[in-house]
Amino acid sequence: MRFISANLNGIRSAASKGFFEWLPEQKADSLGVQEVKAQDEHVAGVYCSSGQLQGHFHYAEKKGYSGVGLYTREEPSDLILGFGVEEFDKEGRWVEKRFDKPGRKLSLISCYFPSGSSGPERQEAKFRFLDAIYPHLMALKAEREFILVGDVNIAHKEIDLKNWRGNLKNSGFLPEERAWVSQLINPDAGGLVDVFRTLNDKPEQYTWWSNRGQAYAKNVGWRLDYHFATPALAALAKREQIYTAQKFSDHAPLTIDYDFKL
Repeated sequence: MRFISANLNGIRSAASKGFFEWLPEQKADSLGVQEVKAQDEHVAGVYCSSGQLQGHFHYAEKKGYSGVGLYTREEPSDLILGFGVEEFDKEGRWVEKRFDKPGRKLSLISCYFPSGSSGPERQEAKFRFLDAIYPHLMALKAEREFILVGDVNIAHKEIDLKNWRGNLKNSGFLPEERAWVSQLINPDAGGLVDVFRTLNDKPEQYTWWSNRGQAYAKNVGWRLDYHFATPALAALAKREQIYTAQKFSDHAPLTIDYDFKL
């Protein structure tokens, strides 16, 4: 299964830059998108599918803000929008498709974590989100296998951003945020896996740049986009690719190939 994650920074903007012409060439089985920044009136009948990929979306109540989508070739056994916390479900941050069969419970999830970079109020909201999403992920892990893809808005380690010394006090690289990721992927705690880093431990592997000008040209970036998976699925990961040459938004799509079928 080829699973792509892409922060679009506006589905209409990404489409105008060729995203949906590029997508069929990737032969994806699943695609998680974030920052759709649109409503059903803009998406239905236009961006709701791409070839054999059928999309389902969780929109923010606020127009032009947030929103996530998940496209798959296979029809799910169940569809879940939101993770049960009203504050963040209003912001359109979680879409989950379940592909359950006898003897197997499996979910694919597209999720968009809040950014705290606009100021203290949004940083506090980001901390509330982290506090709320962690037990939800643990409850999910207790009952099923899953892969969550998305823009997490956290660079975990020094290797995950260019100017780490200058960002120690900035949202996205705060000690509390990094500790949250460490706990999530600690085998003795959260027990999930940062799948990309199991395949690629090289520095300067970034998925976001503050702009596609000098920051991009000099690769002054951050790794903000992730695949988190339960260990059994993470063990099936075979290949990864960051599409750094694509300029659909200020993020680059991230693909991981897994050795299983839905």
